[in-house]
Amino acid sequence: MYNEKILVVDDEPQNLQLMRQILSQDYHLIFATDGQKALEVAAKHKPDLILMDVMMPVLNGYQACKDLKKDPELAHIPVIFVSAMNDIEDETEGFDAGGVDYITKPVKAAVVRRRLQTHLSLVHVEELIKTRQLIIERLGRAAEFKDNETGRHVLRMSSYSYLLAEKIGQPVGWCQLLQQAAPMHDLGKIGIPDHIMLKQGPLDDAEWKIMKTHPQIGADIIGEHRSELLTMAREIALTHHEKWNGQGYPKGLSQSDIPLSGRIVAIADVFDALVTVRPYKKAWPVEKAFATLREDAGTHFDPELVTAFLGCREKILHVKEKWPDKE
Repeated sequence: MYNEKILVVDDEPQNLQLMRQILSQDYHLIFATDGQKALEVAAKHKPDLILMDVMMPVLNGYQACKDLKKDPELAHIPVIFVSAMNDIEDETEGFDAGGVDYITKPVKAAVVRRRLQTHLSLVHVEELIKTRQLIIERLGRAAEFKDNETGRHVLRMSSYSYLLAEKIGQPVGWCQLLQQAAPMHDLGKIGIPDHIMLKQGPLDDAEWKIMKTHPQIGADIIGEHRSELLTMAREIALTHHEKWNGQGYPKGLSQSDIPLSGRIVAIADVFDALVTVRPYKKAWPVEKAFATLREDAGTHFDPELVTAFLGCREKILHVKEKWPDKE
């Protein structure tokens, strides 16, 4: 355990001293004596967790928690209320204010320690999930830089993929998994020589043969794992260039033999490529890109997925505007 920073807020000195005795050996403690000072201290020190009394001068604990949750820089900090007010209505108000737990006074040392361990463990899990996603996005960006593209391509196309999966009624968890895995779709481009990746103009037959190995290279880099995320990422890397009519690569799969994740990412990836600037082309108008998807439905793309994608038009345009390429 690293020395987590805990902000203890209470207007009674003896309560602050008690918490010092219970927690000082395991945590780095900082203190505040009312809700307003708690907000100031939290903004300055960014604690990992806050133990908050309720009845205090200047600003009570409930209001301080509500104000904390309005600040994007502080909203993620879990707040545990510690109070002598032990009615169910008091606890409910604490949870409504944004607290994650409620400990009643007089406190028991073992209870305080265990509650802190539980909620700090949840914080660490959330941090690991965020870190994992950042690593995946960075790997995706590595492939895009190789291809003279911007890192925002992976943000857009993964968001488009989520919208399409959501539109066809996939479970929320599956949609989120797809969004997290999609940025690794072109990871295999890392293994393609620069003279091919950066060539200005069309590839010859020999060069194209090498280019078409990048899905397998990406799948090999990701490898086979028990992780659902990495399993889907490998599936996408390997199949997002397959076509509905069986004329894609590397396996020549067709129709439902192509995994759903690969069929979805194929549409999202091509759409974003069409409507953004690339070294070899100008950005297409959105309507022209949508028309191309319609024309290629049933040959390149799953026709039902194309219809669903076109039904997400407003949300797709919002994503495109949210993540524009930087000049």
